[in-house]
Amino acid sequence: MTPLLFRASTAVSGLGTGLQVTLQGLRDNRSGLRPNEFGALPFVCHTGTVDEVQLVQLPAALQSFDCRNNRLALLALQQDGFIEAVQASVARWGAARVGVFLGTSTAGIHETELAYRQLDPQTGALPARFSYAGAHNAWSLTNFARSLLRLQGPASVVCTACSSSAKVFGVAQRMMETGLIDAAVVGGVDSLCFTTLYGFHALQLVSAQPCRPFDVARDGISIGEAAAFVLLERVPASVDADAVLLAGVGESSDAYHMSSPHPQGHGAIAAMRAALEAAALEPDQVDYLNLHGTGTRANDSTEAVAVATLFGDRVPCSSTKGATGHTLGAAGALEAVISALALRHGLIPGSPHTAAVEPQLAAQYQRSARTAELACVLSNSFGFGGANCTLALQRAN
Repeated sequence: MTPLLFRASTAVSGLGTGLQVTLQGLRDNRSGLRPNEFGALPFVCHTGTVDEVQLVQLPAALQSFDCRNNRLALLALQQDGFIEAVQASVARWGAARVGVFLGTSTAGIHETELAYRQLDPQTGALPARFSYAGAHNAWSLTNFARSLLRLQGPASVVCTACSSSAKVFGVAQRMMETGLIDAAVVGGVDSLCFTTLYGFHALQLVSAQPCRPFDVARDGISIGEAAAFVLLERVPASVDADAVLLAGVGESSDAYHMSSPHPQGHGAIAAMRAALEAAALEPDQVDYLNLHGTGTRANDSTEAVAVATLFGDRVPCSSTKGATGHTLGAAGALEAVISALALRHGLIPGSPHTAAVEPQLAAQYQRSARTAELACVLSNSFGFGGANCTLALQRAN
């Protein structure tokens, strides 16, 4: 595929608000997970909560979009000069030539949870303030961002569980390849809600401890919330020395089971191979692999099999979910931004809370952050039902 430029990026998660705080947290091997304070639950868990979202207020003209998810989106968009970068892109290409493609899994469903606690006792009606279209509806996220940024290009939302905001990179790449657009805002947002906390607990996948990807004692995920955005553009004739390119996108669907990956990692292998082929790369050119690494028994073992099949034990890898929690529909975009930071700053992130890597997992797993010269990074995102996506990022120079 023709590479695309990371013109600008931004991220907010339990690890921090904005790129600099996120980068420092990665360097310090710090975790943003803490005992759950989101709301009363009948079980113990840790969450990656963004406290600042409570202080965010949407512009008056966009109040119909008000919900935790869109407030989290706005918080991220306001960081790192991102809105200004989008405005500059509009000046270059025109508002109709900039697309918006975002991923989420639950959007503003928390607003619906709150609304159902306030049903009219006589009629059962939802409160008048509740807006399904502005909050709960998955399209709300893209519609809000598109309205805020005043963009007029093609727009869509992707909901493929935990690969949602990785797959939007592929949507943008195809749109540019066909000549429909010249730039795109891609990313993902998922905020904490009771639906996911109770749902993953019902599946017996939520750990009482901070998640420990690839640890011998790993016993489940920690759910986090995050918003991350990237402005993709066609690569200009001259780019900065530290510029990052989207070099390849690989997607697959193994359709093995509704909530479990194929035990031999067939879908994961196919996605990673497709990303390498799209980027015209060989496995031995990859310098770091950001793993999906959820911290569950089955997922980590399966991913380890897939990584060993393609890379043996040569490539350094880690999961940053011990730092951010599993941010579900936002994970792909968040970890793409983290991978771009790794490339720009020569950093292999560690894995907070992972104490003892399971011996039979052949991957060269990194528990602590370290510096390294990186030219190519892969980032894995694997969703329920086998909706898999791998992104290949490279330094431009």
